[in-house]
Amino acid sequence: MSWKNSCLTQEKLLFIADWLKREHAFTELCERYQVSRKTGYKLVNRYQEEGEQAFQERSHARHHHPNETAAEVRSHLLSLKHRFPKWGPAKIRDWLALEEPEKEWPSASTIGALYERHGLVKPKRYRRKTPSYSEPFLNCSLPNEVWSADFKGQFKVGNGYCYPLTISDNYSRYLLGCEGFTSLNMQETLRSFEGVFKEYGLPQAIRTDNGYPFASVGVGGLTRLSIWWLKLGILPERIRAGCPQENGRHERMHRTLKEATAAPAQSNFAKQQQSFDEFRQEYNEARPHEGLGKKRPASVYTKSSREYPSRVEEVSYPDQFIVRRVKTNGELKWHGKRYYVSELLHREPIGLEIVDEGRAIVYFARLKLGLVDARKDKIIRP
Repeated sequence: MSWKNSCLTQEKLLFIADWLKREHAFTELCERYQVSRKTGYKLVNRYQEEGEQAFQERSHARHHHPNETAAEVRSHLLSLKHRFPKWGPAKIRDWLALEEPEKEWPSASTIGALYERHGLVKPKRYRRKTPSYSEPFLNCSLPNEVWSADFKGQFKVGNGYCYPLTISDNYSRYLLGCEGFTSLNMQETLRSFEGVFKEYGLPQAIRTDNGYPFASVGVGGLTRLSIWWLKLGILPERIRAGCPQENGRHERMHRTLKEATAAPAQSNFAKQQQSFDEFRQEYNEARPHEGLGKKRPASVYTKSSREYPSRVEEVSYPDQFIVRRVKTNGELKWHGKRYYVSELLHREPIGLEIVDEGRAIVYFARLKLGLVDARKDKIIRP
């Protein structure tokens, strides 16, 4: 039998108080409190040894676990973490498997739990992530089907930092633009792309990473830049986070650019931009490229037949789509309910492709933003 759960400490306190009065036989006292004589004697003995501590509830967990990691193993694991503070539990376990393969080591999760108990692991902060790009990339078999763009890592120039924006054609490797900025500035980025569009026309798609100003954590990863591209009929493609190889041609060009123009950098921005311009001319018109059969990019690239328009037209959709215009607060209305899309799209038309009663795929231009579900009352990202 056990003590009543209503107020365990109070029950034990009253039991000892009645026992000290000696007014009842011990068996009768135990019957009144509905505990066995064994339990009663255990509390009395604890009270005599510990005093008031006897009334506190104790943990029922085992003092020793048959699968517990041995003390010497724990000590060794902790010393390794201090030796290699940047290594995670999986890396340390792999190191032990190579150095001491004859021993059986705990799993990476057990090692991680040990480090967490000793405050050797920093908890991960939640970070909003850019929504993944859910559509397959376009093929790249002709010039201007897919361009790539990126801000190469900043480096010191004079008293400030230079952020080079690079734009290239994936098929011909032709470097369409290379301009150094003093910061990651949206307005300057828009201006630079407009200059490239006016000179070379429009591509079918532009492939970038998930950083600013190319992407955001909002629905569809939209930014002012990508919305402008979509209105021009350009599909923004985004590589997966941590996968620069998906834009490998452009990344390889960046390595050559760094060696030629930033190692070392110039003393001021004017000279640095001159260095970029000279590199671009050499890269396009003089340097043979292995990926082009040792041809030069300028001999393969041709301008796009899609010219940059003098006026950007409003997005249109197929006849079977339902069109809704985004409110100033970033919401659209469908099935009598409001759904938040993006304030960047205010006054823009959104296309809804009906799936069934209560569900529709949401598009802005050619970009699929997600699935609006009236039953779940939300937009589900792809």
